[in-house]
Amino acid sequence: MKLLLDTHTLVWWLTNSPKLSKAAREHIAARENAVFVSAASAWEIATKARIGRWPGVVPWVSLFPGVIEASGFESLAITVRHANRAGSLAVPHADPFDRMLAAQVELEVMTLVSVDPAFAGFDISVLW
Repeated sequence: MKLLLDTHTLVWWLTNSPKLSKAAREHIAARENAVFVSAASAWEIATKARIGRWPGVVPWVSLFPGVIEASGFESLAITVRHANRAGSLAVPHADPFDRMLAAQVELEVMTLVSVDPAFAGFDISVLW
């Protein structure tokens, strides 16, 4: 299975947070699953760190590629195709990070690992 981690899922995994569901933890840890982290998560973490909305992630901003690699995850770049689809999704959801993740999951045929109920409006596979 190809998994794409929502940004909060990534942070909860890296901090071993009890907020991460048992199913999410098991699927992320399963060797047979390919786990991806979107460039949108790097963008979201850097943005929220800059504006002070997520001070706990500030140290990760400059270390993000290494953190992903050390975790055994794969980076997923944002392509023109992803951007076009994110902007075209006919869902009344304004968060650009969520729209990008939904587009990537759809186009790359992945499952999003997220607790965020906002993804229920998208026609994508979500695991929690």
